[in-house]
Amino acid sequence: MLNVFQPSLGAEELKAVGEVFESNWLGHGPRTKEFEARFADHLGVPAEHTVFITSATAGLFLSTELLGLGPGDDVVLPSASFVAAGNAVAASGARPVFCDVDPRTLNPRPEHVRAALTPHTKAVVLLHYGGYPGDIAEIAELCRARDVALIEDAACAVASTVDGKACGTFGDVAMWSFDAMKILVTGDGGMLYVRDSELAHRARRLAYHGLELTKSSGFTAARVSHRWWELNVQDFGRRVIGNDVTAAIGLVQLGRLPDFVARRRAVAEVYDKLLADTEGIVLPPALPEGHTTSYYFYWVQLDAAIRDQVAADLLEQGIYTTFRYPPLHKVPAYGGVTAGDGPLPGTELSADTTLLLPLHQQLDEDDARTVADALRKAVERRSV
Repeated sequence: MLNVFQPSLGAEELKAVGEVFESNWLGHGPRTKEFEARFADHLGVPAEHTVFITSATAGLFLSTELLGLGPGDDVVLPSASFVAAGNAVAASGARPVFCDVDPRTLNPRPEHVRAALTPHTKAVVLLHYGGYPGDIAEIAELCRARDVALIEDAACAVASTVDGKACGTFGDVAMWSFDAMKILVTGDGGMLYVRDSELAHRARRLAYHGLELTKSSGFTAARVSHRWWELNVQDFGRRVIGNDVTAAIGLVQLGRLPDFVARRRAVAEVYDKLLADTEGIVLPPALPEGHTTSYYFYWVQLDAAIRDQVAADLLEQGIYTTFRYPPLHKVPAYGGVTAGDGPLPGTELSADTTLLLPLHQQLDEDDARTVADALRKAVERRSV
């Protein structure tokens, strides 16, 4: 089966995990701090503003707490988002207000966000679809002008930039995903970035029971404090901090990230070449000048009447395809609030026509050719 997503793990990661086992310290410790520091360097931000956590979803929930979102607040987010964003907003008691997206990029444009703002808007949650940055710089400027917080869901954008600035560093809070389907994987895990120094410090407390995460162990604390076992709870937090086992994997993966992205770019270029000018198949839009992508998704768009049939045909041939993300404004639990309480035509069109092809660093040129040939033939057969 040619999968849509697949990690790249090997001897280096096993060796790193073995070294953690040999150290006999598996929890939050030196490798966690090193991973935070090196990822911060990757982003170009201070290390004290990043926190290694258990998932990007945990980061989304933490962001609502950090920004004080709750009943009476509106939060704008694209309907073409992962369910974790909708859950985090709704669970806070705030009201999700869904905005439309460009049907080709599946990212919102500034006018989509602007149309969804209300007098009660306190935050905007923005996804970088498939690693494409989108109009992040313009939307960040819009949010600053309206005094609205910007949360960047950069789960798909681990190596995406705009004019050299990393996606995830344009807003107030951001998170990246390192789950088993991402480019850089730690099994489960994520990184949180918080722009404000005080909020970043609070984020670290909230991620660890509301306690100050300054000592690696009670034994270490015993050397410097009297009654080291007593608690100083400053926030009602939970435990969503990362650990040295997963951080060790992340450190190796971060070092391999440039090669991963280069391999994915090569596969995307094969698709571009083989599928160009193919009737009935629309390729991803070109990146604007100054933008780079992580190549997390490669999507094509087909006639809505045949999209599902084509996906089924490919599956029968051992080629797994999928669609991300089903429109959140159609999920009953969220209440269906949309910009101006009207339709979201770009979101609904893209949901009916978009198909994600296999794209990961384990694919070679022959695999890409197999996918492209099968897709062309399936579209031709179903279009008759």
